[in-house]
Amino acid sequence: MKTWVVTDDGKHNAFTDLLFWHDSFWLIYVSSPSHFASKKSRLVLLRSSDAQTWHEVQKFDGNGEDIRDPKLAVIQGQMFLYALLNQKFDPEPYKTIAAHSPDGLSWSPFREVAPSGWLMGRPVTSDNQIWYAPAHRLDHGTAVLLKSTDGVNWSIQSQIFDGREERADETAIQFLQDGRLIAVTRLEAGSSLFGSPQAGTLISVAASPFTAWTQITKSRVTRLDGPTLFRVGDQVYAVGRSQPKVSAPFQGLGSAFSQKKTALFLVQENAAGLIHLTDLPSCGDTSYAGVAIADGKVFISYYTNDPRKDYPWLWGMLLPTRIQITQIDSLQST
Repeated sequence: MKTWVVTDDGKHNAFTDLLFWHDSFWLIYVSSPSHFASKKSRLVLLRSSDAQTWHEVQKFDGNGEDIRDPKLAVIQGQMFLYALLNQKFDPEPYKTIAAHSPDGLSWSPFREVAPSGWLMGRPVTSDNQIWYAPAHRLDHGTAVLLKSTDGVNWSIQSQIFDGREERADETAIQFLQDGRLIAVTRLEAGSSLFGSPQAGTLISVAASPFTAWTQITKSRVTRLDGPTLFRVGDQVYAVGRSQPKVSAPFQGLGSAFSQKKTALFLVQENAAGLIHLTDLPSCGDTSYAGVAIADGKVFISYYTNDPRKDYPWLWGMLLPTRIQITQIDSLQST
């Protein structure tokens, strides 16, 4: 495992995504004064031939609003950039916007993504004809699956989680080798700064045409914040914010006062659900990873405070964060 810093400029750099397209790596992240809302926030798009030397391509703003949580996808031969707009200091984004580009250099204006009010996650496809994306709403805690053929027009295909007892937050999806979809969903339980022992990660699966989801397990290993899924062979892996230590009442899952890591997990279709494999060099305010696979190697982008420290999450939100990449040369593939 190799790791290196992309940018460490004294700002709060966060919320990454990464893809490999047209023989280049493309990395996007948010540059902002802190984790919290700021009209000064900008999306920064970088390009690299080797994932180590990066050149800035473009910056995007929220037209007077806080902009965050960018996601990249290649749909019908164009690169799409999805992002969330937010108006509250303690962020609660309220809509998704999108822009697209034929080459990653010239971009269309942002436009709101319908259906309105849904916060989109990363799109995936198995056939380059139909794309699916998870989405959630913070106002009622529901997670759904969206469907599109062009990346612009989306419709609700199914409900992943109903939000009646626990609140769904970010969700990530990935195709299994047999064509089914698997989803991991961040589950909130209350809004306490001290977290909750009832929080966790929901794992669900659905078979084509993805109109009905089966809940496999609610893992209490961690509440996987900002999850990303990727597949190597028949194994599905997850990257997200992990909480190594849980001790009530002040450090329930999701506690702002506990230490955090960006961690790699194996995702299983059984009661175990998430199997912790390793922590990436990280601490404090961290996670929101992007994953690109090139030449058989896995490249993971994410953000973190100085990994030599071990700040509590809340403190880390106020401090500078860096964008980092970890390269993994070999993962199990069967």
